[in-house]
Amino acid sequence: MLTYQFRLYPNQEQIQELFRQLGCHRWLYNQMLACQKAHWELDRFDYNFFKQSKLLTKMRHQGEPRVTTINRSSASQTLARLKKAYENFYRRCKQGYNKDEGPGYPKFKGRNRFDSITFVNKNGARLKDGRLYIQYMPGTIKIRLHRPIEGNIKIFTVKKKADHWYLNIVTDHVVKEILPTTGIDVGIDLGITHLVATSDGQFFPNPKHLNHSQKKLRRLQRHISRCKKGSNRRKKAVLQLQRLHMKITNQRSDTVCKIACQLTDQYDNIFMEDLQVKNMAKNSKLSKSIADASWNTLTNRLEVKALATGRTALKVDPKNTSQICSGCGEIVKKDLSVRTHKCDCGLTLDRDVNAALNIKGRGYRLQGAT
Repeated sequence: MLTYQFRLYPNQEQIQELFRQLGCHRWLYNQMLACQKAHWELDRFDYNFFKQSKLLTKMRHQGEPRVTTINRSSASQTLARLKKAYENFYRRCKQGYNKDEGPGYPKFKGRNRFDSITFVNKNGARLKDGRLYIQYMPGTIKIRLHRPIEGNIKIFTVKKKADHWYLNIVTDHVVKEILPTTGIDVGIDLGITHLVATSDGQFFPNPKHLNHSQKKLRRLQRHISRCKKGSNRRKKAVLQLQRLHMKITNQRSDTVCKIACQLTDQYDNIFMEDLQVKNMAKNSKLSKSIADASWNTLTNRLEVKALATGRTALKVDPKNTSQICSGCGEIVKKDLSVRTHKCDCGLTLDRDVNAALNIKGRGYRLQGAT
């Protein structure tokens, strides 16, 4: 599967229709969630996806305007979204959870908490002469197709981000661009001082996008807190804040993609730490920096890119990779403030490079074991 994202340019009439359809889908989601919750509380009856689909059909026959004026397949996709929310809830219950936080029961969606509609191809939405057709939409929506679409289109998702509209297209195309072998392997250590340090001494700086925008974020958040709720002034301030968060997200994504491409171009086998980022983020002093570094996004992107280019990306146990000497194997204890690894065996080098060398060694042993 391959996902493309394109920018949409709807006119004012089309924007109003998109908001109307979003409202209908949000109403449907909340109604079905209320039904399922009520049935369970009254008689412990699971009002599942199939029963909800029958109810949806009945509502359409009865002429419910918020159901008859949206596409049938997109309404089914909204029910599937609720089904997935319940499946995730049950999974968290089985796996165990933090008693203070709870397992996360599905919530009713507020006006600003439902921002996408999903269509099955040729059933409510399709590309028509380089524009997007959506059922019940006046005219077709202008779309910026900045790259060719490969494979058969399976799913369309119209999504709102700040004041922009985007179209995500999922196709059945599998990207396979096998790169020529380089004969070089690498271990990488993820950090905050340097986003990535490699076993051969290469460093990728950490841009700290959130930190650079922190002053502007605080100013906008203060401005919102002073505005009257429901006022146009507050809406404009919220929109500015959304735009800034979207910019930070795009900057992180750009950084991650460039690093992943460079690493897969240079190395055949890439070994990295299997970090439990969620647990690490509980550190109150480092949580913001860890979140800004986007380690999970980077490792996931590396795995996807390696699969598409014929490379190997392997995760290893991160325990004591910074403390063990890569030269002699002895443990050399050091705090986070100590940035240089010095061992009695005479090895002196950057602590992140030392960790990357240990990761590379563990990757080789893991490959040998498999």
